[in-house]
Amino acid sequence: MNLAVPMCARALFLAQLLASFLFSPVLGQNDGSGVVVAMYNISASQGSQAVLQCHSQRMVWTQDRLKDRQRVVHWDLLRSGPDLAMERVIDMFSAGDQRIYNGYNQGRINMPKTAFKDGNFSLVIKDVAMSDKGIYSCNLHHHYCHLYESIKVQLNVTKSARKERRFWDGQKAVFVVLVGSTVVLPCVNRRPIWTEGNSQEDQQQVVHWDRQPPGVRHDRADRLIDLYASGERRHYGPLFVQQKMNISATAFSQGDFSLIISDIQPLDKGLYSCHLHHHYCGLHERRIFQLTVTPPVPQIPQEPTDGPQYLPNEDPNTNMVEVPPHVINVILPEQRSHFLQQLGYILATLLLLALIVLAVILLTRHRKRQDQDFDPRKVESPPLPTVTYVGHTSSVKKECERSIPEMKSSNQEETKLDYKNNLLKEAEMSKLCSQKAIDLDREMEKPSWK
Repeated sequence: MNLAVPMCARALFLAQLLASFLFSPVLGQNDGSGVVVAMYNISASQGSQAVLQCHSQRMVWTQDRLKDRQRVVHWDLLRSGPDLAMERVIDMFSAGDQRIYNGYNQGRINMPKTAFKDGNFSLVIKDVAMSDKGIYSCNLHHHYCHLYESIKVQLNVTKSARKERRFWDGQKAVFVVLVGSTVVLPCVNRRPIWTEGNSQEDQQQVVHWDRQPPGVRHDRADRLIDLYASGERRHYGPLFVQQKMNISATAFSQGDFSLIISDIQPLDKGLYSCHLHHHYCGLHERRIFQLTVTPPVPQIPQEPTDGPQYLPNEDPNTNMVEVPPHVINVILPEQRSHFLQQLGYILATLLLLALIVLAVILLTRHRKRQDQDFDPRKVESPPLPTVTYVGHTSSVKKECERSIPEMKSSNQEETKLDYKNNLLKEAEMSKLCSQKAIDLDREMEKPSWK
């Protein structure tokens, strides 16, 4: 079997599926053919054998001699206390056996014995006490058909007859009853799967295959085989078609309803469908197979030669393993959830990038602001004291004024770290010049003795 399917075959398969959706009734709704659960694309060479694999463990038939089909109903109580404890109150099997879990409830709690005949699974509570309040749940299990249903009822107990009432809170029924009275918590389900026991259960499970040639609508497909759980088998079509297409006799015991097609020819190509029906359990599934037939692989004739001799343990034919046919399973994903998931990844990535850019901008602005605050060219130096000297102090004044500008010009070329040291040096220089001027004035004021 060839796994590499040509592009043209895939395009033809998609076009045929699109035409079947547009020009035929909706699958699984109007024609009763079942819900499409899988689609496969298979290619086989002419003259070979193809196996269209169709498996389902839910269709495995196990005869139920007791006719109860593993049906069970049980009531649970969720108390409204701080612990929110859940406890089992009573359960009942379809055979009619009831089991009460608390000895206090013996004789005061029961269910109708005909529940699995008339569909009335209501719970009867006699002599209602304050401890009976809580949320009750009626749970129906069908282990044979893998079904589960649940109904909730809230019970409140009051001591005033005027407060008795029944209402719906939007999610469940609420019963407010008087203490000491009798109450019936309703749970009714009259579906045939819970109430009927069909003696002809082997006729409830059937598998059939049909073939849709290219260009033919689904509602005009050709029926190939019908197989019932009882073993009854029905073939349709010409005799040569019946002989080359078959299903295993152990299909319902193993859950393998694969269609085996031998000696494939170009006329066998088309759309094959495997329909699984379990009428009792309400199971209706359909699996689609697109079969493409390719030309046979030419075999190059080889001249007979003496092949190498192998030992018994080295014979390659003894270690050959048959590779089962491969199929390509195409299951359509949920497009909406997949799109929302990808959109969430994109939005999260964009948000992370925006946060990084914002952090870089804030750090850059903060750094520039610090540089402006510590710029020595924008800091105004304090005014230096000016000393006015007369007479012979002019030389001292000129000397101080000559040294101070030199300090100011040098300050413009120094760094931030030396700026404060330079200011201190200027102050000390000014103070020293002032002290020299004062000393010079004092010497001038002293009288001269001649």
